[in-house]
Amino acid sequence: MYDCSVCHLHDLHGSVAPGVFSTPTRSIFSSVKRDTTSGPGFHLMLPFITTFKAVQNTLQTDEVKNVPCGTSGGVMIYFDRIEVVNFLVPNAVYDIVKNYTADYDKTLIFNKIHHELNQFCSVHTLQEVYIQLFDQIDEDLKLALQQDLTSMAPGLIIHAVRVTKPNIPETIRRNYELMESEKTKLLIAAQKQKVVEKEAETERKKALIEAEKVAQVAEIKFAQMIMEKETEKKISEIE
Repeated sequence: MYDCSVCHLHDLHGSVAPGVFSTPTRSIFSSVKRDTTSGPGFHLMLPFITTFKAVQNTLQTDEVKNVPCGTSGGVMIYFDRIEVVNFLVPNAVYDIVKNYTADYDKTLIFNKIHHELNQFCSVHTLQEVYIQLFDQIDEDLKLALQQDLTSMAPGLIIHAVRVTKPNIPETIRRNYELMESEKTKLLIAAQKQKVVEKEAETERKKALIEAEKVAQVAEIKFAQMIMEKETEKKISEIE
């Protein structure tokens, strides 16, 4: 979330941009506290007394960068960028800013991403984090964040989490590339073997069909010869 905090100390009028809510707070000179928020537009303020924070309440994307993560095997990896698409509903603005300040995303999103990702990595191997379970990290982080926010900050909605492929030590990365190369070779060899076996099976079936055809022809010829012999015998008996 970009920092859109604004403080007016000298103007009688303040403006709030579309998609932004202002949250009035009491200054050290004020004896009155307003527990309200103001929508987009122009609003009256008392100079030197009234201050406000402008808070975005449209769909936005927070970027958490360069997150370190230690796997269960002790390998340290880094996630370059994690994007958290979130939305703050208007009627939750005041309570969330009151409890967590206008920079609520640092506590509720940035810090939680670091915590949840490290929790995930600490119980999984590098193989699982980097390959086997990588496609599940997005959804796991989203569910973990939303579960905590539902109780800690109702009204802050997580729409999606996008995680980039982590950076791993160069030597390990080369080993993975070698493994993938060997795996590809094995898959190609296995595919070729299947093709050869399929061709052999086809040839065997063709030979079997040909042999059956020859046998059937021979059987027909043999039956024909027997019939001819029997016919000749009957003719001979009659004569």
